[in-house]
Amino acid sequence: MFGDRGMTQKKEHGSGDGNRRKARLAEALRANLQKRKAQMRSRRTGEADTRPEGLAAAEKPKE
Repeated sequence: MFGDRGMTQKKEHGSGDGNRRKARLAEALRANLQKRKAQMRSRRTGEADTRPEGLAAAEKPKE
C-alpha cells in the first residue's frame, strides 16, 4: 500500500557525481586564482595611480 514513498524517498547518488562536482569546483577555484594573480601582476607593472586622495570638494554655487 505504501510501497511508493513519493517525496520522502531519497535519490541515491553515485560516487561519480560527488567526484565530478569536486573536480569542477577545484577547476573553477584554480581559474579564479589564476585570474586574480594576473590582475595583481598587471597592477604592479602599471603606472602609479595619480588620482588625488579622497573626493574633490564641491564648488560653491554662483549667485
